[in-house]
Amino acid sequence: MEPTKNITLPLPALDDPEGERVPDNLPPVVDAHVHIFPDALFDAVWGWFDQFGWPIRYRLYTDDLIDFLLEKGISHIVALQYAHKPGVADELNRYMTDLVRKNQAVTGLATVFPGEEDAEGILAKAFKNGLKGVKLHSHVQCFTMDSPGMHAVYTACCDHDRPLVIHAGREPKSPAYPCDPYTICHWTNVEKVLQAYPALKLVVPHLGADEFDAYQRLLERFDHLWLDTTMVLADYLPMASPPDIAGMRTERILYGTDFPNIPYAWDRELRRMEKMGLDAESLRKILGDNAAALFGIDYGRRYGE
Repeated sequence: MEPTKNITLPLPALDDPEGERVPDNLPPVVDAHVHIFPDALFDAVWGWFDQFGWPIRYRLYTDDLIDFLLEKGISHIVALQYAHKPGVADELNRYMTDLVRKNQAVTGLATVFPGEEDAEGILAKAFKNGLKGVKLHSHVQCFTMDSPGMHAVYTACCDHDRPLVIHAGREPKSPAYPCDPYTICHWTNVEKVLQAYPALKLVVPHLGADEFDAYQRLLERFDHLWLDTTMVLADYLPMASPPDIAGMRTERILYGTDFPNIPYAWDRELRRMEKMGLDAESLRKILGDNAAALFGIDYGRRYGE
């Protein structure tokens, strides 16, 4: 697929209606892609989106956004963060650690800036303090999958059996990123990592946008790869239609939203999934069981199943 061209940024907001709660006919829902930052960093992120992304519909800081999702009927939240420069990961990891200690409905992931000093030690400390994986963003942090600093991250995740969530796909891109996602991101780079680190549990958000077919093929070949649905099922991003997830390995698909950094209703993708004709078992896996198994969420006892 060729790079998206002639797109005017920021993209528009959608004034679509939102539901009051998760539909009663759906199984318990784990949102496996929710962003959590300290207030000042949220403000900076939202300012960037105002210029180069899309209008943020839900400008909610951490406690309010967690309350919002739980009150809407989301059963559990996997909270993600990323360090935008060296030297801030420890502080972000402490923030996340404090959050998950006071809220059992949240599973938090650590972060690190690839290549920074003692990256393995930073992650080892975060894991010891209860964080259940790592989140990186290649567009923001400007790394390739084989950058020298990445191997310390892969090793730490393998040694501690923690999943690694990387925005490794090319889309959604922006000219405001410090590097061109179409230059640093390609599905073959992910393939090489999967081959070199068979013990690494790797999650690629956005179903690998925009190289959907290639990531679907990778999913068939590698049992240690997962994809999440974040934003792709919303029919919002200006790219080709995603694959039919009903025809994919549904035991390797996670439901996620990018909340609160979205320009449409919080349940837009959830309502669309409800109409996709997924069988009950596949829907249960995608909406909750897969994330619970991957991140070690005590799903059954916590939700009474």
